[in-house]
Amino acid sequence: MYKKLLCILVLMCLFLSGCSTVKPKNDYKTIKKRGYIVVGVRSDTRPFGYRDLDGRFQGFDIDLARAIAKHILADPNAVEFIPVTASDRISTLNSGKIDMLIATFSVTDLRRYVVDFSKPYYMAGQAILVRNDDEISSVKQLNGRRIIAVYGSTGEDSVKMNAPEAIIRGYKDYNMAYEAFKHGAADAMIADDTILYNLALDDSTIKILPKRFSKEPYAVAFRRGRESEQLREAVNFTIEIMEHSGKLRELKRKWGIWQ
Repeated sequence: MYKKLLCILVLMCLFLSGCSTVKPKNDYKTIKKRGYIVVGVRSDTRPFGYRDLDGRFQGFDIDLARAIAKHILADPNAVEFIPVTASDRISTLNSGKIDMLIATFSVTDLRRYVVDFSKPYYMAGQAILVRNDDEISSVKQLNGRRIIAVYGSTGEDSVKMNAPEAIIRGYKDYNMAYEAFKHGAADAMIADDTILYNLALDDSTIKILPKRFSKEPYAVAFRRGRESEQLREAVNFTIEIMEHSGKLRELKRKWGIWQ
């Protein structure tokens, strides 16, 4: 109970630290007047958000942002993308630098204290990545061993719950985490399965354990409060249209994350 209260206080501090600027009364009307949406996205979570060889943002979350821009502004290109990390995305949102987060952001009870969420658009799950020649076959075997997680992700909580004696090593983003794992900094790495699949796609020396340790519904995040209500309703409407028309399913197939 104490740990949960401490987590709530930390998240509240993140929320309050981003409230120094004067926030608009209606985010939707602000976007309409401005003529484009500012979206926080990941640049290290292929196939959801990453930069291609030309430095352009690509991925499922990027395409979803463009679909939202098309619905709100009748222009799929009326989007400015701002890169965020797992550790700074909440403060970036609440500072007013961006209008919304579409950044492999899982809905949790604690996060609901500091942001508002759209309806989920994807269901991921936490998984463990290990080396092929390692005898690790379950998360329980990670007790007393080193495991890598990304700061600000839900992976750390999954490890503490399932292997409380594991030694957690945190990194800023998934590319750094994966490189550290490959160079022997830890015995395993935890992240959402979709992210691990793409990190391990062309590497025959590693494998993903079959068990999933959580359900991670991804959703669009907004600043908490009435200022975001109309914007949230517009985004929910876009996601619903994409679900009913099959467009969301087409995007999942396009990016190889079909469920």
